[in-house]
Amino acid sequence: MNEQQETILSTNEMTVGEMLKNARTTGRRKREIATVSKLLCIREEFLTALEEGNYRVIPEDVYILGFARSYAVELGLDPDEVITKLKKELGITKDKKEEVQEVKAKVEPKKTQKAEIEINKESVVKWFKSAAGYIKKHWVWFVSGLAGLLVLVTLIVIFATGKKTDDSAVNNAPEVVEETVVIPEPDFRYPIHEKFDVKNAKEAHVVLQAEKESWVKIEDARGSSVFSRVLIPGDVYYLPAGDKFKATFGNVGAIDVWVDGRLIKKLGPANTKKTGISMAPDALKAVGYAE
Repeated sequence: MNEQQETILSTNEMTVGEMLKNARTTGRRKREIATVSKLLCIREEFLTALEEGNYRVIPEDVYILGFARSYAVELGLDPDEVITKLKKELGITKDKKEEVQEVKAKVEPKKTQKAEIEINKESVVKWFKSAAGYIKKHWVWFVSGLAGLLVLVTLIVIFATGKKTDDSAVNNAPEVVEETVVIPEPDFRYPIHEKFDVKNAKEAHVVLQAEKESWVKIEDARGSSVFSRVLIPGDVYYLPAGDKFKATFGNVGAIDVWVDGRLIKKLGPANTKKTGISMAPDALKAVGYAE
């Protein structure tokens, strides 16, 4: 067995924590956790928890996966391999029944659609035959109803034509034109990596961009989560319109907040978690604009 085969075998047998720790403490690029923590802007206790497999220290699965991916990339590991193994350790992978159902759905969509089309055609034909038979049986009623409808339409046209329209105030009333408020796109300070909820872009008064990695969670007035994700540098998120949303930031100092196209001051220092921040445009404007 050569050296490469031994490495692959040992990696397959390692847990995610062992893989991360081994990559950090061996080879030419040995580093202390404190050094990597400062570089990634992730707390040392979270990196230690990943290496020890003590995932309860980190608040949510999405945060665990985000930290692990960043850590793996920094250590030169395959991030997809690390995330796949980590999902298995966390017990959030799909079971075999789901995989089989997905495969069947991909293999037989055309067959299912064809059957549905044939059923729909047969139903339409039956309906038209039934309607034709009913009309043939009760044709007198239909003719009488049609004649009555024509009389009613004629009366309405006569009444509308004969109505006086001499009211000068009505005729000369100025046309009301609703102006559409266009919210300018922010002049982002960093190159855009990926945009989220772009459907909100036209009416979004508040837009976020990550300067460094940070977990961002947005909740509505009922406390339901409308967005929860680890944003990496350059990621942009458009908030829905409204003033009832609140935010939680894992690293509040790493997020640029734009209100109506203008950048406001930071909502807190770097490497600090902050919760319950009002995302109402007026409340954010009160913080003050960045110079």
